[in-house]
Amino acid sequence: MTSTVSAYIGLGSNLGDSAGVLRAALRALAALPESRLLRASRLYRTAAWGRTDQPDFLNAVAQLETALPARELLAAMLGIEREAGRARSADGSDRWGPRTLDLDLLLYGDTVIAEAGLHVPHPHLHERAFALTPLVEIAPEVSIAGVGLAREALGRIDLGGIEALPEGEGS
Repeated sequence: MTSTVSAYIGLGSNLGDSAGVLRAALRALAALPESRLLRASRLYRTAAWGRTDQPDFLNAVAQLETALPARELLAAMLGIEREAGRARSADGSDRWGPRTLDLDLLLYGDTVIAEAGLHVPHPHLHERAFALTPLVEIAPEVSIAGVGLAREALGRIDLGGIEALPEGEGS
């Protein structure tokens, strides 16, 4: 690989075999060109956020070493979502609704990106325990540009409703 960056990707699912979907997504991320999966968190069960009239989510975070530019990585992530059966509405009306798979680019090294359709760090990362908890599990010293250490951000928010699943559990 040429010059690489450490990217952190949030994974979520609350439809179908969510644990199986997340495991398949991790395999797909590991198979991306010019990329290598370094680590992945445990699975966490979390109450739905935004729209609460839906099943609980399973969430995780993966660390990927990649030479893909951020926009190409995002396009590959959207392709993995589509392969898992995710269909995004054009108007965004399903933004916080149930989904087979949701992949979010949380961090791309220490790069700050604010473009149409691509915002890194993820704009709400520092407010969401379902993303911060698994992120801090695998990268306790990672920093969020404009916020500070992820573990410190995690210490400032409510962790209610997040449950780490034992290894191998999560169907």
